[in-house]
Amino acid sequence: MSSSRPRRIALISVHTSPLAQPGTGDAGGMNVYVWQTAQCLARRGVKVEIFTRATSSADAPTVAAADGITVRHIVAGPFEGLDKRDLPAQLCAFTAGVLRAEAMQRPGYYDLIHSHYWLSGQVGWLARERWGVPLVHTAHTLAAVKNAALAKGDAAEPRLRVIGEQQVVAEADRLVANTDTERNELITMYDADPGRIDIVTPGADLDCYTPGSRSDARAELGLPEEASIVTFVGRIQPLKAPDVLLSAAAPLIERQRATGRRPVHVLIVGGPSGSGLDRPTALIDLAAELGISDAVTFLPPQPATRLAQVYRSSDLVAVPSYSESFGLVAIEAQACGVPVLAAHVGGLGVAVADGRSGMLVDGHLIGDWTTALEKMLSSPGQLNAMGRRAREHAEQFSWEHTTDALLASYARAMDSFAGNRVPAVGVTPLVRATRRWGRRRARMPL
Repeated sequence: MSSSRPRRIALISVHTSPLAQPGTGDAGGMNVYVWQTAQCLARRGVKVEIFTRATSSADAPTVAAADGITVRHIVAGPFEGLDKRDLPAQLCAFTAGVLRAEAMQRPGYYDLIHSHYWLSGQVGWLARERWGVPLVHTAHTLAAVKNAALAKGDAAEPRLRVIGEQQVVAEADRLVANTDTERNELITMYDADPGRIDIVTPGADLDCYTPGSRSDARAELGLPEEASIVTFVGRIQPLKAPDVLLSAAAPLIERQRATGRRPVHVLIVGGPSGSGLDRPTALIDLAAELGISDAVTFLPPQPATRLAQVYRSSDLVAVPSYSESFGLVAIEAQACGVPVLAAHVGGLGVAVADGRSGMLVDGHLIGDWTTALEKMLSSPGQLNAMGRRAREHAEQFSWEHTTDALLASYARAMDSFAGNRVPAVGVTPLVRATRRWGRRRARMPL
């Protein structure tokens, strides 16, 4: 086992700050991942500096976010009015800000770079060559995977992003994949070197997300005590498929109205994001078209402690995404003792124990989702048993376990980087990187 351990890492998260509220805009599971692992690393004695783009003139250049964690807000482009699609044009400005911050420190200030998402990987690649330290990269989502499973009406990820991801995959010293599925996607779709991929499963805050009183949670949130509550948590966009849940629940709601049996109520928690910003009221309009507006409650994104109450109020949580590299919502809900109904895509097959802590649905046909919802809700005893097993399943996933695996990946990156540092005479690091990219490019599927 390697003893290599970074003293200080530069953690790059260009397009979204870990200090932002998850569930709206570009803030989501990646924010949670970055912040939670940064805290765990800091508790282990590793200094963490997080570089992210300033999105307000009120953002202080540096923020001491917690013991051992500094957030650096880099000015790159206008503070407002930019989304991820605009950010490639600002990578030069952002990279310059990152390099200037390092230039103010003594040589060897950072031991390692960990980039999150492909935009950050582009910055990390250049910083790696400038600083002479290894780069570890986590993609979080992959364009080729998303494009292979597009939701109806959603826009494909641009070729620019696919190529950018391929460059980062080729250059990173270690690649972090959430699951075996993602590892295989990196290999088959991006020609990644299998020997440079580490599987690091995300987790949940098991102290925050715990079982609790359903009645108390419903009273706090103003939800009907007598209903079967099915909950969606996440950004409101086609990729996450909240429309599938509403359409699938509608026949059940109508049926319960006709028979007088226990009503079904849908809870939607989140805000518009991505292509969902083009039609911010689309989900509200759909509920009206389906005639179920009175059986749907919409809440804005919630902070963690309040989100735990959202989960506790639910009979089950639905995760109908078209693509999901892991699915933190599924683990958080199960940690609260709530079973999950999820699409059998990406990492959700790991996050949910099919038949034990929840159910997986193949595909997104509305009829299949209606059948699955009815099956789970019509068997209260089985649903309660799944809830008990859900907590047991979630306890396998903690941020401490995630951090253990990250530190092992960092050690491998540092050891291999140190062993390979034999520079060619008269050739700059950037030239060497360009040559490596040129040699690998021909092997990469576009």
